[in-house]
Amino acid sequence: MMEQTAQTTTQVAHRSNPVMEPGPLSETGTWRDFVSVTKVGITLANMMTVFAGLWLASQGNADGMKVLWTLLGTALVIMSGTCLNNYIDRDLDKYMDRTAQRALPNGRLNPKSVYWMGIGFAVAGTSLLTFLVNPLTAFVGLIGLFDYVVIYTMWLKRTSSTSTIWGGISGAAPIVMGWTAVTENLDLGALALFLWMFCWQPPHFLALAIRRADDYGKANIPLLPVVKGFEVTKRHMLRWVGVLFPASILLWFAGVGTATMVTVLVLGGLWFVQTLTGFFKEDTIRWARQSFVFSLIYLTLINIVIILEATF
Repeated sequence: MMEQTAQTTTQVAHRSNPVMEPGPLSETGTWRDFVSVTKVGITLANMMTVFAGLWLASQGNADGMKVLWTLLGTALVIMSGTCLNNYIDRDLDKYMDRTAQRALPNGRLNPKSVYWMGIGFAVAGTSLLTFLVNPLTAFVGLIGLFDYVVIYTMWLKRTSSTSTIWGGISGAAPIVMGWTAVTENLDLGALALFLWMFCWQPPHFLALAIRRADDYGKANIPLLPVVKGFEVTKRHMLRWVGVLFPASILLWFAGVGTATMVTVLVLGGLWFVQTLTGFFKEDTIRWARQSFVFSLIYLTLINIVIILEATF
């Protein structure tokens, strides 16, 4: 009953809350505020997948400078996306408890400064990848950036409950960039890595969406838990975790070893069981938090095993 009430409240908020303009600028931001719009945590997490893709493609024999320029160029492209995301979402962020105190909605940074940071990072990262890595890797980065900024942030996040699915293209791009930095080819290995990471995104972000459903409702963001409720969202999560299982088997075509395959299958099975238990839990928010944490454990452990196995 309490869960149904929470969902109803969220849906009402979604229908009735008008989007407001950000407040007046105070421009009192510090260097920490400028760092915050780059979302360092997200950038570092993506660097892990970039390195895993690169190290796997080279079987642990990548040139040190190639690694450096790939990581740096990709990081700049990702930080470009996070800056532009902060710039575009500053109106929505005012409504959400977890984002209202960010530098842009709070007025501590000038939006134009963050916008030009994003553009500058995009130019610098793309140029670095083009001339010091290879043009294909830069092109994949631009596809991911376009998907994150235009398709996801500007369009689908504000209009569609499927935004977390199509936004997964940008989340799957970094590991492919690591692969193409070495192979210079969008081959079967690149496709296998892309499909695996793409299928990981929806259940990961839907778990977060359940946890923050009230916040998203206040901001008029029509994510699945807001417009369809928790039970429908759980079914979608179960389908995606189920699809992730065969998608992860395709990693064999990317040249992963036996240890990685065993890890992928064991963790995938555990995640499926954990997702299935959500239909029997009374506290959905707590379950969603556990599912979100498990998704991070899943990704981190598999990337570590990929790196270690390619090394030894």
